[in-house]
Amino acid sequence: MNSLSELLQELGISKVRLAKYLNVSRQMVYNYLELEDLNKWPKEKKILLLKLLDIEDGDEGTIKGIKITTDYLMSVENRLNQGVKSSSDMDSFFDMKGLNKAEQTLIADITYLIKEKLLEENKKEENFNAMNYLYHMLQSIDNVPEIKYILGYMSKTTGFISPDEFVFDEERQFIFEGILYSALTLYNNGGASRSKLAESHKRFVQEIEQKNEEKLSRTQQLNTIKIQALRELGYNQINEQNAAEVFEKIAEIQSRKV
Repeated sequence: MNSLSELLQELGISKVRLAKYLNVSRQMVYNYLELEDLNKWPKEKKILLLKLLDIEDGDEGTIKGIKITTDYLMSVENRLNQGVKSSSDMDSFFDMKGLNKAEQTLIADITYLIKEKLLEENKKEENFNAMNYLYHMLQSIDNVPEIKYILGYMSKTTGFISPDEFVFDEERQFIFEGILYSALTLYNNGGASRSKLAESHKRFVQEIEQKNEEKLSRTQQLNTIKIQALRELGYNQINEQNAAEVFEKIAEIQSRKV
């Protein structure tokens, strides 16, 4: 089955897209590709794959004999798109207007993977927590540039992109990757322990707690100013009609304290 895996790679067909085309999980695709012979695949899945590749049988000789031309690539892509639930099916969940095909496909692929992870019965809670943390990262990505560097580093170490690729701030990304590599090397080689890092982790916790306290203090202060502004204007709450006036009053009160 090495020939089939190589062919799929040359055609640019990811395991995610093939899984959606075959209507199975991504793990099942890996299992299929581990089989020695395509004839050991479930019959309906084998037929779907043969149809996708436009061949009559899936022996090694036939697969090796496929000549990848531009026309062949386009025909496979068209059949794949027709067989996969197209990204337009996501319209009931997302507004896809303004997104190009690649961006729509990315959203569909991410959603498919998240759903697959959440359906894993033996890792349901663990995967939910992981996906929840991923959601937090996406929420913070504009304010914490290091998140993008972490994602880039992981894409490089798992072989999805070249280690020489820098799509963000190259200087900062290069430095961050060097530091992260050193830290993970220390971690993986057993050079770190809970006792050695206890003091460092304590400072980590204290710093986060301090930031949270400052955030809470700012929130409370803003809420106090908002109440004062409403009182001075004679309103009980902010609504669409008085919002501009109230915000202007809030700015005025804040300027008094400068």
